[in-house]
Amino acid sequence: MVAMTKRNDTRAVKVGTVTIGAGHPIAVQSMCATRTQDVDATVEQAEAIRRAGGDVVRVAVDSARDVEALSEIRRQTAANLVVDLQENYRLAAQVAPHVDKIRYNPGHLYHHEKDKPAREKVRFLADVARAHDCAIRVGVNCGSVDPETKARHPEDDVAAMVDSALEHCRLLDDIGFTRYVVSLKDSHPRKVIEANTRFAAERPDVPLHLGVTEAGIPPEGVIKTRVAFEQLVSRGIGDTLRVSLTLPNPRKHEEIAVGRQILADIAAGRYRSVPVFDDDKLNIISCPSCSRVENERFVELAEAVKAMTAYAEAHALTIAVMGCRVNGPGETDDADLGLWCGPTHVNLKRRTETVGAYTYDEILPRLRDELDALIEARTAAV
Repeated sequence: MVAMTKRNDTRAVKVGTVTIGAGHPIAVQSMCATRTQDVDATVEQAEAIRRAGGDVVRVAVDSARDVEALSEIRRQTAANLVVDLQENYRLAAQVAPHVDKIRYNPGHLYHHEKDKPAREKVRFLADVARAHDCAIRVGVNCGSVDPETKARHPEDDVAAMVDSALEHCRLLDDIGFTRYVVSLKDSHPRKVIEANTRFAAERPDVPLHLGVTEAGIPPEGVIKTRVAFEQLVSRGIGDTLRVSLTLPNPRKHEEIAVGRQILADIAAGRYRSVPVFDDDKLNIISCPSCSRVENERFVELAEAVKAMTAYAEAHALTIAVMGCRVNGPGETDDADLGLWCGPTHVNLKRRTETVGAYTYDEILPRLRDELDALIEARTAAV
């Protein structure tokens, strides 16, 4: 962990052997990209992250078979584990005995058991966490804010993220559970900076987990992340962080080294010239590979998209490449062109409109056709 100065006076949240907040060194995290049911591979990656200096390691759980694997992973690794709950919050009761922190997304919580009030779902999660000595992360993502909250802020998606986070803090506070951390993530550094700054002004007591989601392939992904971290950590905002890069499985632990280097530079006053991402050129975003990816060709595809679209660099367009069905459909909605990957096909979108599903061998030429058409239409409109 890296010690910093001028930190916000957040409360302490214990996660296994690490304490987040309350002036403790900023903890650096990463997430396993292996399939959770592949116990050997997941343990190997968790240990690689831990040995690289990772304070917390996240794994995803989507099924009962994942839970069964998680219990064995817990037995074989000394890492502080956090589980990523996506579409079934009730799995928390089964995973909590094996982990140190539970992460849930308020947007995904909204879509499961819609007739049940959010307060009841949050109480269930808090009761489970309390019974098993777990912390909680309230993980708000730009592309999955629940529709009711988005409707309250039709012109300000950052305000919608902050509103969602504040609402869930109130729910947890009201039931007396304060052992939680909040994250507010977007693929654009400016929105990450704005969301976390707004939230910290409202709730300076709550520890913040920083990250630029879907930062993409290095070096661009590193630059985007550095921009956000330099602006936030220098203001005393941030108690733990993750650098979310699109990397092949054997290189996932490199996220730790990048995060620590950025923190070391900030601590030493070595600020880089800060690029401004004003959406005035081609912007490619891609999610960090994780265990929800159903075809490992996703990473190769993201790299191929970057190479193929280089000719369009001067055009202010966004292309999103997402690796799974959980975040893919929603988090490509704001992109001019979006790809989200399934086991055998890649789904191509124009913002919220579905173009079609294509094999991994077919998708690049089809994407280029759509990109050329979009560029031609925009050029003609000028």
